[in-house]
Amino acid sequence: MEMKHRINQWIDENREAHIKFLQKLVQLASTQGNEKEVQDNVALFLNSLDLDVDVWELDGDRLKQHPYFYSNRETFENSPNVVGVLKGTGGGKSIILNGHVDVVPEGDHEQWDDDPYSGKIVDGKIYGRGATDMKGGNASLMIALDAVTSLDIRLKGDVIFQSVVEEESGGAGTLDAILKGYKANAAIIPEPTNMKIFPKQQGSKWFRLIITGRTAHGGTRYHGVSAIDKTFIVTEHIKELEKVRNDRITDPLYNNIPIPVPINMGVIKGGDWPSSVPDIVQLEGRIGIAPHETMEQVQAEMEQWMKKLSEKDEWFQDHPVEIEWFGARWVPGEIATDHPLMTSLISNFKAITNEDPVIEAAPWGTDGGLLSQVGDTPTVVFGPGTTGLAHYPNEAIDIEKIFEAAKIIAATIVDWCEVDS
Repeated sequence: MEMKHRINQWIDENREAHIKFLQKLVQLASTQGNEKEVQDNVALFLNSLDLDVDVWELDGDRLKQHPYFYSNRETFENSPNVVGVLKGTGGGKSIILNGHVDVVPEGDHEQWDDDPYSGKIVDGKIYGRGATDMKGGNASLMIALDAVTSLDIRLKGDVIFQSVVEEESGGAGTLDAILKGYKANAAIIPEPTNMKIFPKQQGSKWFRLIITGRTAHGGTRYHGVSAIDKTFIVTEHIKELEKVRNDRITDPLYNNIPIPVPINMGVIKGGDWPSSVPDIVQLEGRIGIAPHETMEQVQAEMEQWMKKLSEKDEWFQDHPVEIEWFGARWVPGEIATDHPLMTSLISNFKAITNEDPVIEAAPWGTDGGLLSQVGDTPTVVFGPGTTGLAHYPNEAIDIEKIFEAAKIIAATIVDWCEVDS
């Protein structure tokens, strides 16, 4: 306990430098393709801690060989990954601390009170795109690392800090880090969880449905078959599949989530002339994947379900809906609620906050699925950001939560990796 007290004291005494560093990171617009300057600053920070630092641009040829890879990019120029390794003395468990620096576009600037990359501090919060999702969480990791190294705490296990790109568009950064060989006994990702602990994260996959009709003149539409009319049948059929899939989920971690694994229709395209009966409609959406499922299982279930449409409308017997699986995908992941990392994190949360943590399933996907399923690294998601501010105008993060999370994570690192006396 004396060591953890020293860590907490050090963190309290070194707040200002870390706040200024986070401001600087937020002020750098690290949208897709523009992450290099932020990553250069992260690499400098890790070098200042005497970590073994590795900086590289993602290997597109290596990634394309993997079934879980997705990116809409032709090149990863100006988007490097950065990894810093604090080598242990041996005999302890290793841990990955993983956070992404890519941010979503800022949207309509008129909806922001200040410049989206101001890094302005108001009432104890830092404002700017990426502050809560998830540069504030990354700051918690770096503060924890700074405390451990500054206090010369010798750990038995390795600590692998990963500052990755591409999380917002499918996880190519984390996947490439895994394929490069960075794995560990467990991992923490400080996504914006509102200080809740998420041992489970859903995955998702994009799909496209093609519904066909038969065109005719609008004045004699009764001679045609409207693909738009048939689309209404299809969407209701999908809602039934969503209900069937979610009725199977009885895990209490989902009690506060109205629809654990939603199916969302996000795009509709159909028809080409107001006076013609439309013969083609395309729907595009995403289907949620529960932590205990694989992408392949969910894909097969939906394909089988769509074959049942002919039972509702004989048109679909000879004109079945085509299904295409395309674009982004996020791998689901989970860690056992009684896993030793969970036990440590919960204990340290209580010690710092004097409260019991809220433990739930994540309502969205993270890179934790890749770490769990591809990297064989059990992963928990826990961070200081606010879900309801991520991707929104006036995105912000509570500074106190950043330091609170840093203390919890630092203590968990010490427990997990073990101190070499």
